[in-house]
Amino acid sequence: MSTLKEILTRRPVAATIRLTVPAGEARPMPPVGPALGQYRLNLMAFCKDFNARTQKYKKDTPMSVTVTAFKDNTFEFTVKSPSVTWYLKKAAGIESGSGRPGHAVASTIGLKHVYEIAKVKQSDPYCQYMSLESICKSIIGTANSMGIQVVKELE
Repeated sequence: MSTLKEILTRRPVAATIRLTVPAGEARPMPPVGPALGQYRLNLMAFCKDFNARTQKYKKDTPMSVTVTAFKDNTFEFTVKSPSVTWYLKKAAGIESGSGRPGHAVASTIGLKHVYEIAKVKQSDPYCQYMSLESICKSIIGTANSMGIQVVKELE
């Protein structure tokens, strides 16, 4: 149940915008400019804040951002770590997964890689209450669907 104060202080939402922006490289031009500009949001404030939050990642790392635009031209945003598929491709050293997963193996990675990816993904807002084991199982499933074989140890 919401309290009366929470109900009265809620701001009406104009839109929810999902973007993929390279870490530390948000600029007021496409894709950020047109997406946020149509709701009259402060582009420079978003760019400065986003770049500050993503400075610990390497440049060109694709970051998923969800921006909530309010009708009073203010906004809030959450940044998620890169996708599991991006991490798996980097760990396996490939550009894309197998064209025939289950039949052709694109590459192999070790369980250590899966564990490291799971540790990073555990900090995401949607995964913070999941156990590390369940995140690892999910990552292994994603690897299998990409044609990446997960082995105990790499030779």
